[in-house]
Amino acid sequence: MLGDNIKKLRKQKGLTQEDLATELHIVRQTISKWEKNLSVPDANLLEKIALVLETDVQYLLKSPNSELDDYAETTDTVESKNFLAIQLSKLNEQLATKARFNRKIWKIVGITLISIIVLLLLWYTFGKTISINVSSSDVFTKELSL
Repeated sequence: MLGDNIKKLRKQKGLTQEDLATELHIVRQTISKWEKNLSVPDANLLEKIALVLETDVQYLLKSPNSELDDYAETTDTVESKNFLAIQLSKLNEQLATKARFNRKIWKIVGITLISIIVLLLLWYTFGKTISINVSSSDVFTKELSL
């Protein structure tokens, strides 16, 4: 994916995240998010990344199962920009799907924890009022009277 390609090329060039961020005039945390595939750069910044890493945008967007393998280089910049926009929108959709899945998981975890807390509170509250405290001397006295 894009983040993996950026990280691989950055390391091949011997650059740190801070070095790349300085070259692109952005903060290091942005590079980190890209490399963790938590976000993607916009099209203009993607071209600058390719320039700094001495590669082309198509290589950055390339993934093992991508249709970019069959993509032929074109001199038509409008077609190239359209293709780039389509690839970035696909990446954004994948990230949005991942974010929705993560929110759903955290929602389930939260509801489960709240349910456990409510059950424990109910047990604590009603468990004390229902329990019968019988001392051992009461039991001994009742057994002797029988």
